[in-house]
Amino acid sequence: MIMQVPIQGPTMADDAMEPQCARPSLTAAVLWCSGPLVVLAGITLYGLWRIAPWERFGLSVVLATIAFALAWPLVRWRRWRWASALALVWIAALTVFVGPSAVLAVALLGAASLALGLRWVADGVPARAAVAAVSGYAVIAGLAGWVLQWPIHRGWAWLALLAVLLVSNRRAVMAEWHASRNQWAACADAYPRGAAWMVMLLGLASTGAWLPTMQADDLTYHLNLPAQLALHARYQGEPLQGAWAFAPWLGDVGHGIAWLLAGQEARGALNALWLLACASTLGGCAHALGARRSERIAAIALLASFPPLVWLAAGMQTELPAMAVLFALAILLLHRRRDAHLVGIAVLFAALAALKPIHAVAALPLLAYAFREDAAHALRRLPVLALIVLAVGGASYAQAWWHTGNPLFPLFNAFFESPDYPLEDMADARWMTGLHPALPWSMTFHTHRYLEAWDGGIGFLWIGGVGAWLLAVYRRTTRMFALVAACIALLPLVPMQYARYAFPGLLLVLAPVLAGSRERVQDRRLWLAPVVLLCALNLIFQANSGWTHHSAALKRVVRAPFSPASVFPYYVAERTLIARLPADDTAPVLATDPDRGYIAELGGRGRAMTAHVPVLSALREQAEQDASGARWRALFGKVDAGWILVTDATASPALMRALEDDPLTHHVETVNGITLWQRVRNSARPDSASPQLDPAVAHGRDAGSEPAAGPSNASP
Repeated sequence: MIMQVPIQGPTMADDAMEPQCARPSLTAAVLWCSGPLVVLAGITLYGLWRIAPWERFGLSVVLATIAFALAWPLVRWRRWRWASALALVWIAALTVFVGPSAVLAVALLGAASLALGLRWVADGVPARAAVAAVSGYAVIAGLAGWVLQWPIHRGWAWLALLAVLLVSNRRAVMAEWHASRNQWAACADAYPRGAAWMVMLLGLASTGAWLPTMQADDLTYHLNLPAQLALHARYQGEPLQGAWAFAPWLGDVGHGIAWLLAGQEARGALNALWLLACASTLGGCAHALGARRSERIAAIALLASFPPLVWLAAGMQTELPAMAVLFALAILLLHRRRDAHLVGIAVLFAALAALKPIHAVAALPLLAYAFREDAAHALRRLPVLALIVLAVGGASYAQAWWHTGNPLFPLFNAFFESPDYPLEDMADARWMTGLHPALPWSMTFHTHRYLEAWDGGIGFLWIGGVGAWLLAVYRRTTRMFALVAACIALLPLVPMQYARYAFPGLLLVLAPVLAGSRERVQDRRLWLAPVVLLCALNLIFQANSGWTHHSAALKRVVRAPFSPASVFPYYVAERTLIARLPADDTAPVLATDPDRGYIAELGGRGRAMTAHVPVLSALREQAEQDASGARWRALFGKVDAGWILVTDATASPALMRALEDDPLTHHVETVNGITLWQRVRNSARPDSASPQLDPAVAHGRDAGSEPAAGPSNASP
């Protein structure tokens, strides 16, 4: 299944009858080439070449060269196709850097998801295997969300369940595997060079999956659910320990299942599978719009070169799986015939909601477009479809409502008035720059205003594809879908101009943009040049998408392939210190830096003092006002902290005095400016799941101690 990037199509090479006209339409040629030319003008105008990560681009060139060198013997002596040989090299590299057990665990999860999804995804659907796997995963993880609090989540239990799913539908899986291999062979034979470079770009994007988990949101929130499943066989959400305790968790449940199966974190392997699913479903979406093979290869290559893809592959944000789910949903909606695929459509829409509410809201124009002619027929089946959506996507919302009184906790709490969070609507002023017509231009060349990235870090598709998008709007067969895809990209930017939310819709635009473009432009070289230029520019600025690739982290991982945790001391020393805690110790660990609450991997045992934990954030502000350190010592007692993490460079005199003057605490170890202190706990005080505070303080209403509304990152 891993070799399947099904650029599906007729058995006969659908590009056999390429346009032979040497004189392209002047208007089409100008529009097609205008975007990349404007991009070059913008790079020149703002001097972006000065901040281009040339050294990191050089590493990409080196990795590509090594991949070609390792693939050459298979091509030369085994007569393999270049694309297949390169795919094997990148799969082998993934196995080395994330571990064989992680790859095998994710392969089982993907195969079981495929076996389940094939039951409602009919033959003939473009990228059927990927659509089935994505929707099958949604059902598995969505239903698991309802029983997360039951202590049943053991590795052997999940192994048995997934094995049953796979074995029960093994014939369909094998048939789809053989069909996918044939489609892949046809693609690689028809366009050997294009397919090879497409695989190369996907392989370079997968280097993000090689990195261990180090992003802030992952270490403060996302890892909590998988870690609790691995440590306790259940998930116990505690809203007073973190505002995102009941945030939509479909993606994190998958990471937890993979962790249980592998016996270790398997984030990188699962993200590599999501990368493959994104490529396959985007190609299938373009095919559903009538794209020929060369156009589908170009669409996947542009997707693979999209700079934020490496950053998403290095973390646990929802936008990566949301891309695959959105593309799969678009395929089923484009391929829908009356009642066909209504179940799959409901499942995939539920999956978007179970990843993040904004993903489902953004997909509404797609549903309206698909059901515009027979809305009444769909409405008659609404009760059944609503039940499916609730079952697959409703677990986190129901749990949030039950435990906090706010189904969207902590969002819109000024309306829902949950006592577990300040009565205000969460917002982040950093990204409230305003919606305006020049927003795509600003996001492209002033990226730092809209994302934690460097300028150029979201690539150049916003501007580089505008002329091609106008061509798609002009073409009758892609007009409506091009407009709908643009709406999906822009809708998430209406409430907050945070670039990451637009990624799924922005990449969906590639499907209508490429479909039919060869016919409009006609001249092959003229059509190919802008695609190659945009891919090259995206690759050059790839590392500007986030700190994980902008730093030397990838080089450190490459130098220590069997010890990815060896990079932790350089970037997230907290993970190194946490790993050295006694295995049998269960004392709470308190992270005192409000910007480094990296304790999620402790699975409920960690205590952070970030803005997302209003209780402790309020107590921290009060403690900082007492120069004697007495309030800090009282705070340690309230949480019954056994271990305390301190950032030396930002620790206040009050905190240091509390630690140094307290006979119950002593220094343990310092790693790269992060110090671990141990505290003798008061055995007379029983352990508490959360500090017992005055309600006014806990709700952030104590005068002078209300925590800031803005989160450290825009969303979970």
